[in-house]
Amino acid sequence: MPLNLITVPCLTDNYAFLLHNDDTGETALIDAPESRPIKAELERQGWTLSDILITHHHHDHIDGVDDLRGAARVIGAAADAHRLPDLTEQVRDGDELTVCGEPCRVMDVYGHTIGHVAFYFPTSGILFSADSLMAMGCGRLFEGTPDQMWATMQRLRALPDNTLLCSGHEYTASNMRFALSIEPDNPHLIERNERIQAARAANIPTVPSVLSDEKQTNPFLRADELPLKRAVGMESATDVESFATIRSRKDNF
Repeated sequence: MPLNLITVPCLTDNYAFLLHNDDTGETALIDAPESRPIKAELERQGWTLSDILITHHHHDHIDGVDDLRGAARVIGAAADAHRLPDLTEQVRDGDELTVCGEPCRVMDVYGHTIGHVAFYFPTSGILFSADSLMAMGCGRLFEGTPDQMWATMQRLRALPDNTLLCSGHEYTASNMRFALSIEPDNPHLIERNERIQAARAANIPTVPSVLSDEKQTNPFLRADELPLKRAVGMESATDVESFATIRSRKDNF
C-alpha cells in the first residue's frame, strides 16, 4: 500500500510532514518546527513515531525534536550533526535507509545551508526538500554559494516529473508574485497563479506541489532556459550567473 502523507502546519508558515505505513504501523516525521501541532495530529491518527528525519539545523525545523523523540530513531546529516539535536543515526549523501518499510535515499542539497539534506522515497515518489527546492522558489543562500544551489536545483530537477515535492514553508504565493514580476505574460505562470490564489483563499496549503509544475514554472529550476535569461537581461550569461541574478533579485524583491 502507498504511504499515508499528512502535511502539518506549524508556527506561522512552516510545514512538518508525517508518513505512515498501515501495514507495518511505522510513522516517520520529517522536520519538527514545534511539537504541539505534530503531537495533536499523532494523537488524532493514533500513531506513534518510529523515525524523525531532520533536513537541516535551522531552529524552525528542529525545535520540536526533543519533545517528540521518545523511542524514535532520529536521523540527520553527519555534516550537520554538531548543530542538530542528538542523532541516533548520521547519514551522508547517497545513503539508503529503510523508513516506514520503504527505501529512502539521502541527497545532499547544499545552498540554503551547508549540511542540508533531502530525503527521497522513490517507491512512493515523494521528495522532502525542506528549504532547498521549494514550491515556486528555493531557499536563501545563507551559507552556500550560487554554484552549490544551482547544482542542487539540477540534481532535484532530474527526478521524475510525478515526484511529490514536500517543501518547508508556505511561501508559494509570494514566490509566484516574484516569478510574475519577471515573466508577467508567461501562460504557465498565469494558470498556476490562479490555482495558488484559489487554494490560499480557501486556506488550503499549496504544499506539497508536483515536480512537473516546478519544472515548468519555478524560475530557480529554469535559470538555464533562454527565455528566462532574456527576461532578466542575462542572455549571454552562464547558467550559474543567471541563477545567481535571479536569486539576488528575489532577495531584494
